[in-house]
Amino acid sequence: MLSAYARNEWTVIAVVGVLLTLSAVVVGWWWLAPLPVVLAVGGLLFFRDPVRKPPTQRGVVLAVCDGRVSSVHEVAHFEPFDGPATCVRVFMSVFDVHLNRAPCHGRVASITHHDGRHGNTLNPQSIEDNESTTTVLVHHGKGHPVAAVRQVAGLLARTIHNALDVGQVVQRGQRIGIIKLGSTTELYLPAGLEPTVQVMQGQKVKAGVTVLASVASGDAQARD
Repeated sequence: MLSAYARNEWTVIAVVGVLLTLSAVVVGWWWLAPLPVVLAVGGLLFFRDPVRKPPTQRGVVLAVCDGRVSSVHEVAHFEPFDGPATCVRVFMSVFDVHLNRAPCHGRVASITHHDGRHGNTLNPQSIEDNESTTTVLVHHGKGHPVAAVRQVAGLLARTIHNALDVGQVVQRGQRIGIIKLGSTTELYLPAGLEPTVQVMQGQKVKAGVTVLASVASGDAQARD
């Protein structure tokens, strides 16, 4: 299954692959015909959308993207929460699934896009300077923040697609967008929810499946 968020890209890749293959056959270059097929398949894999079944236990917050945990750290003041937060940063390589998923249940309170550079997100400074989109989720009943997702563009990633709307209610593991050709996502959890991180730096994670953290607060939307 291929992501609907990248339909234009994978359609072009498929059409070009077919045309190049047919052209090679027509001119008699049979030995060259498999090459565009291989390249097209490789390109299509960038936009794969595997079926995922989120865990059902209460109080857990899931990975937003596939990739490797590059940092787990505390933030003294995260502006969208107006207070301290825990951040789990995950780096996506070009070989990972690029689709992003909601970490927990919640209502979209805000979506903020910041223009910026396109540096290598393995460099911590590039994380701060690069183009990004931040989505804040709040408890759909009580209105307090439960999580924030920051999608960060990278050296190759030039397109952040956020499929959400302000006011929309999302479910844990739901598809929320895509960063085309890899890069990084950051998950922020308010300190007031007493998050306990369940992963460590260097660990591989899968969007909508891997538990990144658990929360102790009874008000956390991740528990509902």
